[in-house]
Amino acid sequence: MRRTERALGAWTWLVLLFLYLPLAVLVAYSFNASRLNVVWQGFTLDWYAAVVRDGVLMRALANSLVVATATTVLAVAIGTSAAWLLHRHRFPGGALLDTLLLVPMVVPEVILGVSLLLLFVALRLDLGFATVVIAHVTFCVPFVLLLVRARLADLDPALEEAALDLGATPAGAFRRVLLPYLAPAIAAGALLSFTLSLDELIVTAFTAGAASRTLPLEVFGRVKKGLDPSLNAVSTLFVVAAIVLVAGHELLLRRRGRVVA
Repeated sequence: MRRTERALGAWTWLVLLFLYLPLAVLVAYSFNASRLNVVWQGFTLDWYAAVVRDGVLMRALANSLVVATATTVLAVAIGTSAAWLLHRHRFPGGALLDTLLLVPMVVPEVILGVSLLLLFVALRLDLGFATVVIAHVTFCVPFVLLLVRARLADLDPALEEAALDLGATPAGAFRRVLLPYLAPAIAAGALLSFTLSLDELIVTAFTAGAASRTLPLEVFGRVKKGLDPSLNAVSTLFVVAAIVLVAGHELLLRRRGRVVA
């Protein structure tokens, strides 16, 4: 058993090394003074300054933040509402509806992007921020729905019944009892939606217009022209932001756990 545990531990570290070594190399070379990423010529912060001075890159970043924020708000609202309705009510065709809600999670992104583009063309919608947000909400809602429904599956019905017996209205019971209970799942869904939207490339390529070009599209277009060290700096900033968001989420959950205890 001890040998097996050691072997599994070593395998786990190898998998983590395989996943994070490319990120470590990217972060290291974002401080490389050379324009050739394969040659180290000293430490510098010039590429981070170049990112700030790059107006096109900053506009693309602003577009990504606007799209990701709007997507997160809408996906959380729609996903939480859908999870609550499916949890509370049973109706004919519910199993089919559950399946249809999860289809965007498994459909290839190329097919999803093409189908959304055809829909927007059929509806005569101009490609822009609205179409990008609609597309991102389409594949983010199922993730929020799954997280909230998993939390609702462990919900004790006595909590809501007690609140109603004490004089709370159904809306008040939902706001004061159920919503705080669902807060960890909602926060996880919001974090996941924001990250997925900020990172999305393929679906955005089919649904974005010239004025709604996001950062992944801009980075992908520049990479095809050649390696740009400033892109290493942008990627490093995204890695740091992701770590901060995840750490903040975990810290909030731990503090909430201490308060409840």
